[in-house]
Amino acid sequence: MKTLFAFSILLASFFSEKLPQKRIKQDFDIQKITWNDLKDVHFKKKFNIDLAMFYLYPNFGPKVTMLNGKTIEIKGYTIPIDSEGNYVVSQNPNSMCYFCGKSGPESMIQLKFGGKHQRYKVDEIRTFKGILRLNATNVQELNYILEDAERVD
Repeated sequence: MKTLFAFSILLASFFSEKLPQKRIKQDFDIQKITWNDLKDVHFKKKFNIDLAMFYLYPNFGPKVTMLNGKTIEIKGYTIPIDSEGNYVVSQNPNSMCYFCGKSGPESMIQLKFGGKHQRYKVDEIRTFKGILRLNATNVQELNYILEDAERVD
């Protein structure tokens, strides 16, 4: 009888555990997107007085605007942008990236890691998740920024 009682207590605690439910909710809230989802944007060349140069400023469409502030997950090529550990994830490998003139600004996302992160080699294919922030004004950053970024795979 004591064994049956102990087993029923263990079984009840297993089914009332909140951690698996929370994990399922977190995974459910993540929107897995593709690079095509980020193409709902048009660019207009404008002169930036502070930097005395022309820059492409984005006009985000409704599909992309709906993703702003959402937790997303996207797969792409890692590209280091400096020696301090800053990276972008790109739709295309380094030899075909936006900085090389082979694609547009919508094909890259700046990664802002929430904490310590590992280093990545050029053109590693990785999946990242984080909060997508749209940037329409700061020309010192990319138009798409993944805040609190973390590697998924």
